[in-house]
Amino acid sequence: MSTFLYKVGKSAYNKPWYFIVSWIAILGIVLALFGANGMHVSSEMKIKGTEAQKVLDQLVQELPQATGGEARVVFTAPKGERLDTPERSALINKAIHDVYNLDYVVNPAELAGETGASETAAAAETLMPDVTLSSDGNVGLYQIHFTVQDESIPKSIKDSVVNAVTSAQQNDSGITALPGDTLISESSTTLTEAIGLVVAAIVLLVTLGSVVAAGLPLLTAILGVGISLLGAFAFSKFIPMNGSTPALALMVGLAVGIDYSLFIVNRQRRMILEQGLSAREAASRAVGTAGSAVFFAGLTVICALCGLLVIGIEFLSTMALVAAASVLVNVLIALTLLPALLGLVGERICSKKARMKNSNHANKARHGVANRWVKGTVKYRWLIIIGTIAVLGATAIPVVKMNLGMPSSATANLDTEARQSYDAISSGFGEGFNGPLLLVAEPKDSSNKVTSEMLNNLVVDLQKHENVSLATPVLINKTEDLAIISLIPKTGPTDKETKNLVQDLRDSDSSMAKTYDMTIGVTGFTAINIDMSSKLAQVFPLYVGIIVILSLIILLLVFRSIMVPIKATIGFLLSILATFGISTAVFQWGWLHSLLGFDTGGPMLSFMPIMVTGILYGLAMDYQVFLVSSMREAYVHGHRGRDSVVHGYGQSSRVVVAAAVIMVSVFAGFALSPDINIKQIGFTLAIGILIDAFIIRMALVPAVMAVFGDKAWHLPKWLDRILPNLDVEGDKLLSELKAKENGDDMQKALQVS
Repeated sequence: MSTFLYKVGKSAYNKPWYFIVSWIAILGIVLALFGANGMHVSSEMKIKGTEAQKVLDQLVQELPQATGGEARVVFTAPKGERLDTPERSALINKAIHDVYNLDYVVNPAELAGETGASETAAAAETLMPDVTLSSDGNVGLYQIHFTVQDESIPKSIKDSVVNAVTSAQQNDSGITALPGDTLISESSTTLTEAIGLVVAAIVLLVTLGSVVAAGLPLLTAILGVGISLLGAFAFSKFIPMNGSTPALALMVGLAVGIDYSLFIVNRQRRMILEQGLSAREAASRAVGTAGSAVFFAGLTVICALCGLLVIGIEFLSTMALVAAASVLVNVLIALTLLPALLGLVGERICSKKARMKNSNHANKARHGVANRWVKGTVKYRWLIIIGTIAVLGATAIPVVKMNLGMPSSATANLDTEARQSYDAISSGFGEGFNGPLLLVAEPKDSSNKVTSEMLNNLVVDLQKHENVSLATPVLINKTEDLAIISLIPKTGPTDKETKNLVQDLRDSDSSMAKTYDMTIGVTGFTAINIDMSSKLAQVFPLYVGIIVILSLIILLLVFRSIMVPIKATIGFLLSILATFGISTAVFQWGWLHSLLGFDTGGPMLSFMPIMVTGILYGLAMDYQVFLVSSMREAYVHGHRGRDSVVHGYGQSSRVVVAAAVIMVSVFAGFALSPDINIKQIGFTLAIGILIDAFIIRMALVPAVMAVFGDKAWHLPKWLDRILPNLDVEGDKLLSELKAKENGDDMQKALQVS
């Protein structure tokens, strides 16, 4: 591998424009595809096979008119006043009339055959029956039904609905119109992400010591992310894509793109300054050696993400594939475009000032901190091992209290319309009105029919449940074998009691199901989220098992060692548990909420743990590969015992620290996003990298390696014969180059003689 990549690097350096033009052409093709197909992103997240989704799919086929999207608008009057005054009623009725004139909106009066009823009501001095009024008349709830599902409603229609209902606020009427979160769309990415790029640029400048060298990783990463995102958007017309997918690909692509290029540029500069190589030869060797590590590190991230495909959840698979494609593009750019750009830069990659400063004294001073740290770590290895396990174990405690769900308006910031709407509904009608359930009742015996009397009796019994606020019959289908009921719980959408209610309703052995000889299916946004969280919690241990096996196999191949893969995997499990512990304390318990810009704690994003585990595993193995491969390189080149740990650490720690700081900065920028989903993912990834890079890789790894010494590299002879030699450190390449140099020197000597 290293020899092949050396040839690729040399070819790109010698003929840079071939590679540069090729990547520009790829960008042009992707732009053309994007222009032709456009961007199609929805907020839909569903898991096929769950109870709620099965019921919804059934309704889409049998009663499509009952499965259109819904939106809510809350009208409020000043405290102590009523909405149903003649003046306010006229304004609200006019707003509702304007909504019913829009495309995709269902007018209940027209469905009932009451032509002209809405026009009459619009001018009436009493509120239309479409608005449910609270007992004190202070809050009015208006529910809008659409002819298509939420993800198919054009944004222009939602904007028109918002404009129509907010028109009731005119002329100092005292009316406040609060659209629900279905009608409000926010961008998943903002300018806060640029903060991470600014910090990354500063770290690159400090690490590489030159504006030119620091600019190359940023340039290649931005190009890689641009190609990846445009490509993903170009295919979004054919592959359903969730709104969080582009942001995930952006943050992962930027982080790995900058880091991978940094590793190669840093290796090239080291070879120039420490070995006196030309920029051309140093770039080729950097691609052959550090490039091999980049290739396997990127492969590890891609394998970890693609492992999510085994879970079989469509929207997660799409997110994983887009993020994996972003990593792949950045790996290819680092191995081909970067050496081409280095060819254009030439010897300017190291300034004269940097070459003059590169004396032995300056080099020792540069690595003084790293040497002191690793020597202290080796000396106090047992204290560090025990302390690390104790600290991370304590940090992981909140994990046992982690509650998975989908963040809703209940956890939105207090100054947002979505949160004000949620609070107004809760105060006027009860929190359960924010999470209605849709029930589908069917006779167990297909020969039986659902009568109006049976449906009314069932509704009465449902009303008796301790957690039911309101149950209302909706309709019976024409064949009378299916009935729909609207049910309002007393508790909120993310409360445990609501989840228990859904389970009670679905229980085929319940007294209600037996009394009416019916099966009751439950769907709706709340039920779908409950099922999604339960499903993801069930498959999470399976995915962790896949990650552990994958980790052991890949690291066994890369390091040709039994102990190193086991140690790396245990370290990763420690870091991931501590990461989720901190995230639970922050987002669920509300710690540091003001610092991160949110007001109320809530459930952890249901797909966050499984997605973040895959990404963090891949990125953690990046640092494992770059750090421990340097220790192995030192061991192979004659350093023994703890000396190989100290020497290898000194060679790689500086660039690993810089790479980790860059990753943390990029992810932290996303943690400042107003979108709570992106905020949770960005923060968790930032904390995960912080823990894994600085506690696990920078402290625990050298301490454990010092304990095992040379035994860390033990591999049974029979296994040594079976495993392929991937030559990640580039030993074969360096041996071949050395032999060639010796041959050339001998030939020159013969010519002289």
